[in-house]
Amino acid sequence: MTVIGWIQIILFCTIVIGLVKPLGWYMTRVFNGERTFLSPVLRPLERGIYWVGGVDERREQHWLTYTVAMLLFHVGGFALIYGLMRLQAVLPFNPAGQSAVSEDLSFNTAISFITNTNWQNYGGESTLSYLVQMLGLTHQNFLSAATGIALAMALIRGFTRSSMRTVGNFWVDVTRCALYVLLPICIVYTLFLVWQGMPQTLGAYVNATTLEGGKQTIALGPVASQVAIKMLGTNGGGFFNANAAHPFENPTALSNLVQMISIFALGAAMTNVFGRMVGNERQGWAIFAVMGILFVAGVAVTYWAEASGTSLLQAYGLTGGNMEGKEVRFGIVASSLFAVVTTAASCGAVNAMHDSFTALGGMIPLINMQLGEVIIGGVGAGLYGMLLFVVLAIFVAGLMVGRTPEYVGKKIEAREVKMAMLAILVLPLMYLGWTAVGVVLPSAVASMANAGPHGFTEVLYAYTSGTGNNGSAFAGLTGNTLFYNLTLAMAMFVGRFFMIVPAMAIAGSLVEKKSIPASAGTFPTTGGLFVGLVIGVILIIGGLTFFPALALGPIVEHLAMNANTLF
Repeated sequence: MTVIGWIQIILFCTIVIGLVKPLGWYMTRVFNGERTFLSPVLRPLERGIYWVGGVDERREQHWLTYTVAMLLFHVGGFALIYGLMRLQAVLPFNPAGQSAVSEDLSFNTAISFITNTNWQNYGGESTLSYLVQMLGLTHQNFLSAATGIALAMALIRGFTRSSMRTVGNFWVDVTRCALYVLLPICIVYTLFLVWQGMPQTLGAYVNATTLEGGKQTIALGPVASQVAIKMLGTNGGGFFNANAAHPFENPTALSNLVQMISIFALGAAMTNVFGRMVGNERQGWAIFAVMGILFVAGVAVTYWAEASGTSLLQAYGLTGGNMEGKEVRFGIVASSLFAVVTTAASCGAVNAMHDSFTALGGMIPLINMQLGEVIIGGVGAGLYGMLLFVVLAIFVAGLMVGRTPEYVGKKIEAREVKMAMLAILVLPLMYLGWTAVGVVLPSAVASMANAGPHGFTEVLYAYTSGTGNNGSAFAGLTGNTLFYNLTLAMAMFVGRFFMIVPAMAIAGSLVEKKSIPASAGTFPTTGGLFVGLVIGVILIIGGLTFFPALALGPIVEHLAMNANTLF
């Protein structure tokens, strides 16, 4: 660990904090339907979209109607991606002549991208045509990200509205998010990435002759436009198999920093949107503080573990840390920071191979996902996931003082607590249940590249990443098999939608309640006590649920490493 390394981490955190208020202010105006500096250009286009779609922007929806609209919207997205992949061989913009993708891999990929997971059991440059990458994946990156933000806005309205039955209009929220937030930023972002050296072309792959006289095919394509939204929308799916470790997806140190910032930007700003809409920005800052403390703790452990290396490296006098699986141009600190950022934010893009991290260095990204990816989290999803934990924390606080729990003027009662627990507990059912099957089924065990606790962690990481809608992987696991394609698809589907429905039910319950003014007995939710309580609830639930599995994987692997046994 070095001073320069910590300066990089502090710089990143400072920039993210600086973006919270301006982005939060802008997004609040967008979702309140207020005028912005882009309205003169985009408002006519917005009205045209509503006219074509038959949407009345003034007509709002009950939470159940809102949720059904969201689910039907994703049925269309699934059909589009699956059809494009199956018909790829006969469709245009396929300069490499890619063949049709198999049924199970197409199914897995379609589920992956509609759930904002972007799990990839394929190599992008060797499997997919330009058309599939653009019309299927990049297009869905916008819509899945917009959906997450729209759902968060619906839950926020549940807290802010009083004695109503509607939580907004799904079609309006998705349109405004894509049109006013995601698309303008991505246009500028794409141009920046092209300037940094990232390809953006429909030209064919290039054949080159190496210095040794060998032949090499260099894959190109419309890369920059996909990378912009995969980072901003916390999607994570790479154009290339090596993802952000590939020089065409992450050419420079500056592009690496900007990509990390963009992963956190909108998710962090959503806390400010919440504070503004409930009428007290300190409420948003309190939630941001919970996220920030957990994030900094994770970065510190990962950076320390990777900078320390392994006992065998130290025994041979190699004190420079663990560089296995990392790009030299990024080094240990940027790789460690990226790993924590991408797993805290439900992004899944990687600039280093997590499978090659030390046991403890790889454990922190795993824990980030197991906690529900509420440390910033996916755009929108991180906020509504964190608010579920807030509901539980407020309930616990109410039990301790013998009062009906309240949060931002709304009573938290049995229905909200039950729905919050249902949403939170469905995740470990997928994490742990499928891992248990994967480590005993012979065909699944055959996909592990390593034996012992590291092999166990590969499987646990896969199902945690899939269920948490992250998409990163321990690269040692061969996932493109019938078993993993189908079971991971199920985990991704459950992890996304079985969490959304209870969260929307909470929104519907809260929006009907009257707002209660704060009194002398109201538990303050903007100070350090509240922040500590929420952190405690998150860690206790995570610890009780996942410690046994972590003990079988990264923890025992670390202890074995100290005994000079590696896996």
